[in-house]
This record gives sequence, C-alpha cells and structure tokens, in this order.
Amino acid sequence: MDSNLILPAVVVTLILIPTAAVAVVSFSVSPKTLPRSGASVKIQWSGLSSPTNLDWVGIYSPPSSPDNEFIGYLFLANSTSSPPYLTTGSGTFNIPLTNLRSPYQFRIFRWSESEINWKKRDHDENPLPGTKTRVAVSEEVGFVRMMGPEQVHLALTERENEMRVMWITGNKDECFVEYGRRKEGKLEERIKAVLARYEISHMCDKPANTSIGWRDPGWVHDAVMTGLKRGTRYYYRVGSDALGWSPTYSFISRDNELSQTVAFLFGDMGVFAPYQTFRRLQKESKSTVKWILRDIKELEDKPSLVSHIGDISYARGYSWVWDEFFNQIEPIAAQVPYHVSIGNHEYDWPTQPWRPSWSYSSYGKDGGGECGVPYSVKFRMPGNISLPTGTGSPDTRNLYYSIDVGVTHFLYISTETDFLIGSSQYNFIKHDLKSVDRQKTPYVVVQGHRPMYTTSNEVSDAALRNRLIENVEPLLVENSVTLGLWGHVHRYESFCPLNNYTCIGNVSHSNLEKATVHVVIGMAGQDWQPIWEPRPGHKSPVFPQPVRSMYRGGEFGYTRLVATREKLTLSYIGNHDGSVHDIVEILSGQDSSGYGPVLETPIFSSDKNLNSRIQAESPWYILKYIGVMIIGGLGGYVLGFIMLRWKPDGIAPKVNWTRIRMEET
Repeated sequence: MDSNLILPAVVVTLILIPTAAVAVVSFSVSPKTLPRSGASVKIQWSGLSSPTNLDWVGIYSPPSSPDNEFIGYLFLANSTSSPPYLTTGSGTFNIPLTNLRSPYQFRIFRWSESEINWKKRDHDENPLPGTKTRVAVSEEVGFVRMMGPEQVHLALTERENEMRVMWITGNKDECFVEYGRRKEGKLEERIKAVLARYEISHMCDKPANTSIGWRDPGWVHDAVMTGLKRGTRYYYRVGSDALGWSPTYSFISRDNELSQTVAFLFGDMGVFAPYQTFRRLQKESKSTVKWILRDIKELEDKPSLVSHIGDISYARGYSWVWDEFFNQIEPIAAQVPYHVSIGNHEYDWPTQPWRPSWSYSSYGKDGGGECGVPYSVKFRMPGNISLPTGTGSPDTRNLYYSIDVGVTHFLYISTETDFLIGSSQYNFIKHDLKSVDRQKTPYVVVQGHRPMYTTSNEVSDAALRNRLIENVEPLLVENSVTLGLWGHVHRYESFCPLNNYTCIGNVSHSNLEKATVHVVIGMAGQDWQPIWEPRPGHKSPVFPQPVRSMYRGGEFGYTRLVATREKLTLSYIGNHDGSVHDIVEILSGQDSSGYGPVLETPIFSSDKNLNSRIQAESPWYILKYIGVMIIGGLGGYVLGFIMLRWKPDGIAPKVNWTRIRMEET
C-alpha cells in the first residue's frame, strides 16, 4: 500500500452559503476515483473563520450515512499544513482509503465546548465529536474497481497438496482462482469459488446489529487450489472478467517432507487506520506487518506460516474495521497462509452458549455483538469444526484444529468455548495429541488465546486459567507438548518448562517429558498493557518476576519459530528495531547437542546481529576467552572448574530447553 499516492485530477470545490457563524468555506477532494484500495485522497479546505481545536472532518461510507454515523474523524488542527490551521483556517489531509464497496464522502463540522456530551464517548473515554453544526460536504470519492476483488488471504487445508484462498467482492457474481507455476503467460488451472455472506440480522448485540456499526460486508469467496507439488512457487489471481482480476500473487506450497518449519506467531494485533473512530485502533500493528514482510522476503523460496492467536481485528461490532484489517494484512496473507484462533474480541457476548458460573468475570461483551460470525465466515481453517451460536446466526467455526507443517505439529484450541474434561474440544485435544507421529513431527505447539500461565495482574481470568491448568495441562504434559503459546495479555513473557506452576529444570528426556514451555505472545499491536503481578513484600512499581518467569517485556513485536530436526528456536522480535530480544531453544531429542546457544548460520539477518550480541554477553563466550588466557598457567583442571561455575542456575548439562537471556522491561 502506497499511502503517499496522489493521482492528478481536477479539484472540485464546493462553496457553501455561510450562516451567521460561519464564513465562506472552500472544501475539495482529489482524485475522485482511486485506482485501488489503500490509495490516498487529498482533502483540502480553507475559509474557516475563528478556527479551534474542536473543528473536525468526518469520514463517511456510504454517503447516505447520517452525520453521527461516520466511519472515522480527524481534527482539522492536526493537519500538517504550514502555516498551521489554527492560524489560517486552512489545511490539508492526505489519507489512504480502504475500499468498502461504496463511495466515501467527507463533512466538516464546527464543535464548541458547550456542545460536548460526556455520555457519548469513545473507547478512551474521550467525548465523540458533535454534529450539530455542519459547514461543508465534499463530493464523493470512489474506486476504479469498487466491487472487488479485495482482501485476498491464504490458508492451508487438511491436504498437503492444497492451498485455500479467500477474498471479498461487492456482489455475488461468480468468481474464480486461476493458478499455475509460470509467472508469465496463461495460468493453467481454474477453480470456481463458493460464496458465503452474513447479514445484520445475524449479529447478536449492539453495535454490530445497529446502523452505526453495520456496513455491508460484501460477499466472501472461497476456493481451494489443488494438485500442488511440494515446496513449489505457484502464481495465482482471483476474480472474474466481469468484476475484474486481482494482481497476480505467489506462494510456496507446503512441503511436509522438508526438515524445517518457519512460522511467525503472535496474538492481539488489530489494525491501524488513518483516523480516529469509536474504538481504539492499534498503530503498532503496522510495524508488526512491516517486520514480518521483511522476514518473508528473506526466506525467498522457503514455505512459512503465520499464526494469529485471537483478538484478530478488534472490530468489536464496527464492520468496516474488518475491511481495514484485511487490507492491512493482504501483503502478508496473499503470499503466506494466515492461520487464526478465536479470541474474546471475536466471540464473547452475554448469552453465548457456554458460560459457566465461574467465568462471569471472563466472558462479557468483548465481541461487540458479533457473536463470532464475521470471524467464522471470513476465515476457514482446516477441519472446519463448528458449534451453534444458539441465536439462529451461522455456526461459529474455526474453533479448534491441527496441521502439520514441516517438522512441527500445530494444535489450535478455543479458550472461549468448552474445554473441560468430557467436552468435545477436550476429546479432540486428547485424541489429536495422542495421534502425533513424533518421528515425523518431533515438535508439538499448542496455541490458544487466553493464557494458561502469565505473571501479569490479570485477576479476572484467574478462574479460567485454573480450569485450563486442571483440565488441559495434564494432556500437554502427558503428551510431551513442546510449546504452549498464548495471547490476550498484551505482553511478551517466556517461562521455564512448567507443570502445575512448578519449574522442571533438570529435564533429561526428549521433548520435555513432564513439562511444557509456555510463552505469552499477545504483544503484536494492542496497546493496553496490564501491570505485572505484585509479589508479597515488594512495593516497587516494577515487581521482581517470579522464578518461573524467564523473560518478560512490554515491547511490541511478534515471535518467529524456526525448527529443524535437531532444535526448535522461538525468537521474540521487537518492533522498535526489528531485532531479536529473547530466544527460547528446545532440542528435539534427535540430537545430543547439550546446553547452550548453537550459533549456526541463521536464516534471518536479525539473527546474525543477535549471534554477535549473544557471544558478547554470553558467559560461555567469556569463559572461552578467559580459558584461552589462563590455560597455560592453570591447566585443564582449573578451566573445567570455571566452566562448571558459569553454568546457569538450575539448568543441568544436556537439557532439552534453553533460555538465552533473562530481562524484565
């Protein structure tokens, strides 16, 4: 997306008849037709007398929307014009627009302090701008290809030789995916897509089922590319001759014979848009997307996977936020399969089917009345396991499923629906974990939204965490699950190998028998951060972390998993510099490499930088240096003694789990 793209066009100016309080205002937009979703429009105005910080411009789509049902808004004083708006009454915005399958319109309002209504507030408790005094209305802005196709995203299926692709159009005309191995010339294969859609009547609560939150979601197209050769680059496009075609994208097909897995994993990312709206948006999500795109580019022809474990778009009942989200992730999701699990902000509503008495503080109105429907229709994960909503709406799907990718078995679970012993989900988890072929996939990674372990002060979820530990953790331990990855807490935190809150530090068996390493990875974009759990006797605002917590930090970012037959490495990448800030390493048991970072040739350039830093900071590196200096004088006996003294506390040689650094931010 080029946010600075402005096409030359005739500027259309509207001169409005002034009222007693408002002078003649010139208001223009250009161009009136944008070439694609994400292209920018220039909004320009002048002639506002006595400008104030409360003057604002509303963004509307469709143009028939009432004044108080805007998509978003911008305060005119925040324009980058020089001289500033508050001096001249003039200014300019250049903002990218996402194609919502209907035109946009812009309206300027004057808003005074006396009109502030504190009963109508946004997510940050700021009053929503008032619409009593409208002073200017722009002409409409549309797109060359208003009806699509847009929002292309991939997913794996149950079969290794397939790839699913989904997209949106503005009507239900038939569409196709065309694909092949040649970039130039005709794409050899053609598959017709199936259609799906949801209506406002399917939403279960406000704002999703009200006119202020609802916008037509378009039609969802779903097609599966079949007969793919392993580890091969394929080119494809979606659409039709009538509606138009998407750009030609490409992906690398899955290869489960490959002795490597690469995945990018995170939770709670959300989306950023160039305006304020009823709910807080997630500006940091842009950086997460940027760095993942860098990593995908470095992979070249290696297949990979994206895993987004809950709290996907944070639309929470405002339909157009889903459009913004899919527009933002399309550069990733159109070339790498994008897998998801359900979170509270997709699903929760007061009458959801499973709501045990102990969960009263966990399950509320976080879904904004969507009751899981947009999430269920816009994505389709392998297995397509579903549950009735109990409202007559489409079933909730994409709840729990598993896939093999290279040497790793990924199991996704739902923390929003029944996971207790005897439930359908519990039985699925139990059977799935027992069925894993550890010779083929030595690593098992379980992912869900709400964490089983965290040292954040999340007291409202304490009862739910206890149930996860009582009901699900025994299955993880019994089946030697390698990693448990969780979101919901907007922090990063890695733990020692755990079994019922106890660190199992002296593990000598392969795949961490009797313990699982847990990592919280909900730091991809949402900026609300909980404080850390206080410890008795400590009053400092930064509480010393418990022994089980190896590394925790508030840096936005994502994790990157690289697994070979010998070792799985989970790296925490920070958004402020794109560098690695923490590493967890787990040996598969198929190699007796022992303890310590293996400084092999890395796939990613950021890992090269980390290797130098680890060497500079590592006690092992220091030990080697000192040993060389003193070996002549002290001999091998003293050197061996020093090496033993430098071993990390509580970790014996030849363990299967390794923490590289320990830090609290």
